[in-house]
Amino acid sequence: MVISSYCSLLFLGVFLPITVGLYSVVSKKAKPYVLLLASYTLFALMSGALIVYLIVTTMSVYGVGLWISDIQQKRNALLKECERSQKKAIRAQFLKKQRGAVALAIVLNIGLLAVLKYTKFFTGNINDIFALLNIQLTLDIPKFAAPIGISFYTLQAASYVVDVYREKISADKNLGRLALFISFFPQIMEGPICRYSDTAETLWLGEKIHFQNLTFGMQRILYGVMKKVVIADRLNLFVENAFNDYAKYDGGVAAVAAILYTCQLYMEFSGTMDIVIGCGEIFGITISENFKRPFFSKTISEFWQRWHITLGTWFKDYIFYPVSMSKPLKKMTGNMRKKLGTYYGPMIVGSIALFCVWFSNGLWHGAGWKYIFFGMYHFVLILCGNMIVPLANKTNEKLHIDNSKAPYKAMQIFRTTVFVCIGELFFRANGLRAGMAMFKLIVTDFSFRSFGNGTFLKMGIDGLDFVILGVAVLIVFIISILNERGICVRKWIADRPLPVRWTFYYALIMFIVIFGAYGAGYAPVPPIYADF
Repeated sequence: MVISSYCSLLFLGVFLPITVGLYSVVSKKAKPYVLLLASYTLFALMSGALIVYLIVTTMSVYGVGLWISDIQQKRNALLKECERSQKKAIRAQFLKKQRGAVALAIVLNIGLLAVLKYTKFFTGNINDIFALLNIQLTLDIPKFAAPIGISFYTLQAASYVVDVYREKISADKNLGRLALFISFFPQIMEGPICRYSDTAETLWLGEKIHFQNLTFGMQRILYGVMKKVVIADRLNLFVENAFNDYAKYDGGVAAVAAILYTCQLYMEFSGTMDIVIGCGEIFGITISENFKRPFFSKTISEFWQRWHITLGTWFKDYIFYPVSMSKPLKKMTGNMRKKLGTYYGPMIVGSIALFCVWFSNGLWHGAGWKYIFFGMYHFVLILCGNMIVPLANKTNEKLHIDNSKAPYKAMQIFRTTVFVCIGELFFRANGLRAGMAMFKLIVTDFSFRSFGNGTFLKMGIDGLDFVILGVAVLIVFIISILNERGICVRKWIADRPLPVRWTFYYALIMFIVIFGAYGAGYAPVPPIYADF
C-alpha cells in the first residue's frame, strides 16, 4: 500500500479510520504510542527505507537537546557557588559550549537536507562555471533520494534545538514524545511547521476523541478535499499544458496561466492544510493555522504574513532576528540612524537580514535559479514597499486620498494580487529562462487570439469545467469573506438543527463526488508542496 496524498482514498478511507479506531479503543497511556506508530507507518508507506533519515534527525536533536540541558544545569550550579566577579566569565564559557552543541545539530541536519536536495544543483552550476572558464573538469553529479517532508520536519527539529538553547523550553527526556512531535502524521508531508511548545505536550496527553472534535475535524477535512479535488486538480491539465508548451500560445494564455496556477497552488496547499488541521482536531490537537485569507492582503508584506504563516514566522525567529540583532548590525543600525533618520536608518540595515530571509526562503522551496529569483523578487518588492511608505503617505495627504476607504483598499488588494501572480509565474515555470520568456510574452504579445479561435478551451478545461470552478471558487470566496469579518462558518453550521447540519454535509460530499477531478481524463496530482 502506497499513500501519496492526504486526499487519497487509502489515507481518508483506510489509514485515518484505522488510526482513529485503534486510538479510540486503547488506554489513555497507549494513545500517544498509537499516534507514533501511525506516524512512522505512514512515513514508511510514503518513503520506504528513507525513514532512516527521519530517525537520524530525531535521535540527533534528542541527544543534543539533553547535552545542552546538561551544560545549562552545570552552569547554573556553578553560578550559585561562584563569586559575582566570576559570573560573566562562567556564562561566556558555558555559552561557547552550548553554541558548539547547537552548531553540531544544525550542521548535521541542515547539512543532510542540503546534501539530499541541493547537491545536484550546486554541482551542476560548478560544472557550468568550469565550462565557461574552459576548465577541462567535470564533476560527477551524485543522485540522492530525499524522504517526503524533509524540509518541513528538519525545520521543526532545528527549532526545537534552538529553543532549548534559548531556554524557552526544557529538553525533552521522553524520546517518544519528541519523535511524535517531529513526525506527527498529518504534518509530515506539507507541514505546517509547528514549535515544540505548540503541540508536543498535547500530542502526548492521549485525550479521548470527543464527538465535537470528530465532527469539526471532518468538516475541515471535507472542505480541504473540495478545494484540492474540485478546484486544484481540475486546473492541473490547463496549467501543465500552458507552462510546458508556452511557446505555442500568446501572452494572454501566459497571463491566465499565471492566475490559474496561483489559484491552483492556493487551493491545493490551503486545502491540504485544512485536511491536516482537521486530522489534528479529531485527536484534540490544535495545529497552527498556515493561511489567513492571503488574497485580502493590501501589501506583499501582509501577504506573507497570511500565506504559509509558519514558514514565515520560522524565518523571522531563527534568521531575521538573529541576523538583525547581531553585534555588527546593531552597531551599523546606530550609525545609520544618525545619518538617515529613525525610519530609513534601521530599515536599510534591516534589509540585510531581510535579504538573508528571502534568499533562504527561495532556496528552501527548491534547488533551482527560479526559486532563488522568486525569493529575490519578493525581497525587492517588500524592500521597495517599505521605502516608499513615507512618500506614499505624504502623496495621499496632499491629494486628499483617504486610504481607509474601500476603493483605495480594493486598489491595493488588486495590485498585490498582480504582483503575487507574477511571482508565481516564475515559481511554476520550467526554469528561470522559461519564466522570463512567458513574462516577455505577457508584456510584448498580450492578446486574446487563443480565446477567440477556441484554442483556450482545448487546453484541458472546457466550458463546463469553468462553471464548476466558478461555483467552487465562489464558495471559498464567500466563506473567506465571512471568516475575514469574524464569522465562523463552521460554528454557525454546527449550531443549526440536525437536519440543516446534515444537509450541508451531504451537499458538500455530493459536490465532491460528482464534480471532483478524478477518473477518465484526469491524472492524480501529487501534493505540490510535498516536493519543497
